[in-house]
Amino acid sequence: MRILAFSDLHLDTARAAELVEAGNSADLVIGAGDFCNMRQGLDLAMDMLGEIRRPTVLVPGNAESADELRAAVPEGFAVLHGQGMTISGLRLFGLGYGVPETPFGDWSCDLDEETAADMLKECKAADILILHSPPKGVADSTSSGLSVGSVAIRDAIRRIQPRLAVCGHIHDSWGETGQIGETPVVNLGPMPNWFEIPD
Repeated sequence: MRILAFSDLHLDTARAAELVEAGNSADLVIGAGDFCNMRQGLDLAMDMLGEIRRPTVLVPGNAESADELRAAVPEGFAVLHGQGMTISGLRLFGLGYGVPETPFGDWSCDLDEETAADMLKECKAADILILHSPPKGVADSTSSGLSVGSVAIRDAIRRIQPRLAVCGHIHDSWGETGQIGETPVVNLGPMPNWFEIPD
């Protein structure tokens, strides 16, 4: 299966056009959160991405709530936040929001580590984990070198050992990759990222 994945679009129209063009040649499109800015512009973001005609699965970032995203997505798009689904035999599980809680204020949709861990317990097995926040210690460094990822997400990846874990959220780590056990972890950013998952 040929998969296109991205994160942190933040209403970038040029990136959205690039993702739509690329996405329509994918078997599956994955969006790992932060489609708008500070809870504003989500409908516009979904209008831009709505030209994608392939199966598309999104998780909410900290810039939009799960309910807001479910209300805004185009027909045929799926939203995961503490749930899983299967597409063409591929098991997906998604968890959005900022984990751990961010310092950004009331607009930011966040989870503490305990809540995130409880939600991730729902995932017994997955081929792909779709996350907004990165795991602690992998693709989670700020420009000042701080590691700000999630312990709950790191521990879930260790337990589940999916074939791939994708995330975003920490802009300074866009494009960075790492490994937790046998699982490759990629901080996506808003550019097209291609993956091939064998049947």
